[in-house]
Amino acid sequence: MTGQYPKDFDRALQIGRPPNVVKLFPNSKALLVSGKVIDRAMRAKGKAMTIAANGRSYLIIRGVVAAAQRANAAIMIEIARSEGGANPYCAVDYWDIARQVDQVCNELGITVPIAIHADHYGIKKVEDVGPAKREIPTLFEAGMTSIAIDASHLPDDRNLLANLELAPYIPKWAGLETEVGEIKGKEGLSTPGEARFLIQGLNAHDIFPDWIALNNGSTHGIEESDLGIQVGLTAEIHQALARYEVSGAQHGTSGNNSDRLREIAAKTNTTKANVATALQMISWGLEVNDYGNAATDGDGKFIKIAGEGVTEELWAEMTAYADSKGLKGGNFKKLNLPFENKILGQPKEIRERMSRRVEDFVYNLLVNVFNAKDTAPLAIDAILTAGSYDLGPKISRLEDPSEWTEAKIIERAPTVNQ
Repeated sequence: MTGQYPKDFDRALQIGRPPNVVKLFPNSKALLVSGKVIDRAMRAKGKAMTIAANGRSYLIIRGVVAAAQRANAAIMIEIARSEGGANPYCAVDYWDIARQVDQVCNELGITVPIAIHADHYGIKKVEDVGPAKREIPTLFEAGMTSIAIDASHLPDDRNLLANLELAPYIPKWAGLETEVGEIKGKEGLSTPGEARFLIQGLNAHDIFPDWIALNNGSTHGIEESDLGIQVGLTAEIHQALARYEVSGAQHGTSGNNSDRLREIAAKTNTTKANVATALQMISWGLEVNDYGNAATDGDGKFIKIAGEGVTEELWAEMTAYADSKGLKGGNFKKLNLPFENKILGQPKEIRERMSRRVEDFVYNLLVNVFNAKDTAPLAIDAILTAGSYDLGPKISRLEDPSEWTEAKIIERAPTVNQ
């Protein structure tokens, strides 16, 4: 993995790392960058999206960054609030994920740009906004370079107002994702009207998200039906937002086959694709299908491949623990926290085969599905062109702030789909 650094890497390293990263890792050779850089690279290539890999474990992180280096692709490593927040089910958390990625990149000689993303910073009720104002700055102090504010469980007006209220606590240079449609719309799906309402209201206040995430038929965790992501709906909503230059963030890619994921890259403005559950299952050594869904036997139990992933002894211990806690299906994710140290305590050859399995899966996604191959130089070009770690917004303000006061937002919200 080590070797000659690519052209312009050293200059990008000097100017492309945000100030929080420079402060934390002053002597690092890891190119940790704003999420904006990753989005711009995918847009520069066109019809490309990259992985935003949930680093639920240290070995997953190792496999993902190794795959990115092989593919010469700019990527994102993320952890969600439920996974690594104050009440986590993973050992990797909001406050140490940047340190883990930085360490692995320096050890392996990784030269591709990587953003560190706080995924799904959930605001489930209005009362969550106050504590978020205290906590969000600590994430950036710990090395985050991007964040997703997810207030999509709230009504449209409260979603927008929560985003507006939290914006001052997010660095201007950082990548920013917003979300709409968690529980609204026909069959629970997002609509062009509510997506436009959110983006227009933010634009009026000089807030320019890099991505919008939709409820477009995706599910988190293990896919239980073949309905999957609605590509046509996604394209329709992206087209409705075209003048605002916001890209798509696709959640819940586990459970959608490669052809559908290729279609998302080719037919929508998606540049970021979250992958979580598949990587966890693959690292453990479970049998998976084309898109990372773990196979089950006649009793509904996951099928462990002998000689892959964790040792057979450790898998037996993990499944016994799951049985004792009543954990089934997607809830196997709760094995991450109690078993991370036992996983890291396995022999080197076991740890390496776990990471290598993740690496091979992610490499195939980046090169053969997401069209992200050779996007690392495009990310570096974006930094050098800007001459800074701060790429700035893709557009300027288009909306009149006087039309987007709190009172008018509340008044307008009931009509967003009319």
